[in-house]
Amino acid sequence: MKKTEVISKELAESKRRKTRRELIFKGITYAFLVLFGITMILPFLWMISTSLKEPQAVYAFPPKWIPDPVVWASYLKVWKVVPFARFYLNSILVALAVTLGQVFTSAFAAYAFSRLTFPGRDKIFFSYLATMMIPGSVTLVPVYILMVHFRWIDSYKALIIPAIFTAYGTFMLRQFFMGIPRDLEDAARIDGCSLFGIFWKIILPLSKPILATLTTFTFMASWNNFMWPLLVTESVEKKTLPIGLAYFQEVYQYTQPDWSLLMAGSLLVTIPVILVFVFNQRFFVEGIKLSGIKG
Repeated sequence: MKKTEVISKELAESKRRKTRRELIFKGITYAFLVLFGITMILPFLWMISTSLKEPQAVYAFPPKWIPDPVVWASYLKVWKVVPFARFYLNSILVALAVTLGQVFTSAFAAYAFSRLTFPGRDKIFFSYLATMMIPGSVTLVPVYILMVHFRWIDSYKALIIPAIFTAYGTFMLRQFFMGIPRDLEDAARIDGCSLFGIFWKIILPLSKPILATLTTFTFMASWNNFMWPLLVTESVEKKTLPIGLAYFQEVYQYTQPDWSLLMAGSLLVTIPVILVFVFNQRFFVEGIKLSGIKG
């Protein structure tokens, strides 16, 4: 056998080994991702299954994934046992107001810190950024005392206003704004565009992915917030959904919990978050890639 034929045969064998290793690696990766995905979605599927069962069927053994019969009564009952509609309305109002407020204030602050020049800009920014190092539980009591002095306890102002400023959102938007070419800004300025015009017509339209990312994160955090609404609300009319779910347990504290009812309520609570994510998904994924945020 000639030397060139031997070399060609060795190269072909090496290529086959490399292809085999890549296939094995891909197979293990996909298997891990499928397993991880199943473990993530199983509790959600069990929640749906439980919400459609009769109360006594929840404790059946072995458990059944597909209810027989399928009962929709829990989805109607959940609105009557507690003032669920009021909690829902409060959560939507608070989450939308906080989300709009955070995106609005973060965008303006990020624009000032990234595109404008003024004395002490970087020092002010890093001082603002340092507030991210302070745990939220540390500021809980001082902010609560502030709300008491303002006489905002048990009001929408206490639920919304302290949450509309965020150093995290400002930092995230600033990093994105700094990547926008200054040539676009200079061209707009030559055409007579004002500072606000550049912000409104140039910066914001180019920042849709990162704005969608901040919107999704903020809405989810505000929607799921439990501690702050628990502290600053007293009347049932001002409670939000996370606290409302706890009311179901109080209703059945002396009897066996109605898990079908609780799961139906929990599923209804997750719907707005899913809708926001689906609506922002395209921009959200792009924003994650551009900003380098993990998770």
